[in-house]
Amino acid sequence: MNFEKLLELLKDYAKEDVELVKKAYNYADELHRGQFRQSGDAYITHPLQVAYILAEMHADRDTLCAALLHDTLEDTPTTKEDIAEQFNKNVANLVCGVTKLSKMNFSTKEEQNLANTRKIITGITDDVRIIIIKLADRLHNMRTLEFKSEFKQKENALETMEIFVPLAYYLGAYRIKSELEDLALRYIKPDMYKRIAERKMNIEQASKKCLEEMLIKIKSILNDNDIPYEIKIRTKNIYGIYKRLSLGDKIADIHDLLAIKIMLNEVDECYRVLGYVHSLYHPINDKFKDYICNPKTNMYQSLHTTVFGPSDRLVQTQIRTFNMDLVASYGLIAYFSLHKENVRDVMQEELKSKYQFFQSLIEINRVFADNQDFVKQVKSELFADKIYVYTTKGDILEFPKGSTVIDFAYKIHTDLGNTMVAASVNNEMVPLNYVLKNKDRVRIIKDDLSYGPRKEWEEMAYTSYAKKRIREFNKS
Repeated sequence: MNFEKLLELLKDYAKEDVELVKKAYNYADELHRGQFRQSGDAYITHPLQVAYILAEMHADRDTLCAALLHDTLEDTPTTKEDIAEQFNKNVANLVCGVTKLSKMNFSTKEEQNLANTRKIITGITDDVRIIIIKLADRLHNMRTLEFKSEFKQKENALETMEIFVPLAYYLGAYRIKSELEDLALRYIKPDMYKRIAERKMNIEQASKKCLEEMLIKIKSILNDNDIPYEIKIRTKNIYGIYKRLSLGDKIADIHDLLAIKIMLNEVDECYRVLGYVHSLYHPINDKFKDYICNPKTNMYQSLHTTVFGPSDRLVQTQIRTFNMDLVASYGLIAYFSLHKENVRDVMQEELKSKYQFFQSLIEINRVFADNQDFVKQVKSELFADKIYVYTTKGDILEFPKGSTVIDFAYKIHTDLGNTMVAASVNNEMVPLNYVLKNKDRVRIIKDDLSYGPRKEWEEMAYTSYAKKRIREFNKS
């Protein structure tokens, strides 16, 4: 990797933006001169690789500059004020956002780690680009983890699974999430990783003829109907296979082990092509998902249908538009490509209005002043297993496992929670401490003249938001 390779990715950037990125590289190169990574490489290769990862995703100028400078505040004499003067305040704020808090401010290493974890997670509330830089930083560090001690390898891998994989998922950055998962598993369970990697390779070889036959037929029917398209083949990532096997499934039970992705121009073409695929191959009815009509909570959109391919192999077909595929791969990071102007403001507005986890994170940050309590709550409420529940209108809401109908009511609206008197799930009346299950359909019954939430409701609720609203009502 050298700077010229990064410049090749910047051919479509404005000339003045490229000049500022050059300046950031030269500035970082000078500051890091004489510093080396444990691999023996000059230290500048790391920020350069981080910037390259982000440039591949068409990150804006300030994000690229901050990526090149992201370790300067921690490892060199420069200051935030210096960076603001040399570049601009946005770059300085981004660099400051990704910089670890100084160990001088804490009495123990654990306190420092908890404070830094909180800083990473809450950085998203100020500028999501802070998290995007941290994800690229972690990705490159995981790619070069072999140069660390075995203890550090496992420590970094576990932190990656606990913090960075959930963050990548919430942003919809599936490519980063999948690679981080596989890299982490490689160090947490190296023998298991190796066995699954070998099985995956064997499956890909054994399925080659089947998938090629399917591609020929699908391409033929799309060409005959004059539909522009692009098709790719995907195999489930190693960690995804490991997770299913650890739940007791066999390889043959994993219906989305093999996938064909079909990208099209228009939404109506997606549904037409779904019909063509079903005319060629019989679908498994209960494996059809319409994520175009009902996007996932991280804005993922696609049609999924699992069909019986040649030789009775199960093959998932994913059908989506090109823009949906961009979002499916990179999530919110795709906005660098989709919105060239005011991209930071657009991203923050999207987070506030469409991403359900965002408000939960803000609420947890408000409620828990202690860093240890904050991290513990984030892990149990946001980063733990999720369930997805339907409203009576068909909207899908995301909850941590263990949530009750009380949490559901307060997520819809505080007034609905405060006036709730009963609830039904799947058309049957349930007690208020009923624990929600995946795909439940929930209806809240309210009475504007009700007494309001009882104090004991706080114990029945699971989420920070519901607990806080119940406390506030009973204090007033």
